[in-house]
Amino acid sequence: MKLRHLPLRLGAGAYILSSGLDKLSASDDAAASYHGMASNAYPVFKNVDPKTFTTVLAGSEVALGASLLVPVLPKTVVAAGFTAFSAGLVGLYLRTPALHRGPGDYRPNPDGIGIAKDVIMLGAAATYLLDALGSNAKKAGKKAGKKASKKAAQVLHR
Repeated sequence: MKLRHLPLRLGAGAYILSSGLDKLSASDDAAASYHGMASNAYPVFKNVDPKTFTTVLAGSEVALGASLLVPVLPKTVVAAGFTAFSAGLVGLYLRTPALHRGPGDYRPNPDGIGIAKDVIMLGAAATYLLDALGSNAKKAGKKAGKKASKKAAQVLHR
């Protein structure tokens, strides 16, 4: 893990893990609230039981938060999950007009500020993903270069 990734991984990981742990013990009313907001933005969730939805959401947040905190999975996998999760939250915000100042004005109203800030998390996650992908591409390029050099040396020595 690169030192420059540590602040992002620790901050986001702790925040997301905490959020997931809180949702694991969500009341029926809280579960209904999470489910209602999500299913209004993403209709595919409408037929899912609110408690089941919240438990799966909580488990996903715990898994993502832990993967950011404990660097055992490949960084590209973690960065992709972090980016997808953040994009889902931004999509939730964009698809919930009650969080905007008015029709056609996507700036957050006071109720939307808590979710609109997830745009920052998406930017951080996308930056982490691009860095991970760039790092992997650079490694692959070096490996291919070494392999080609070895092959060329073998051809020259024949």
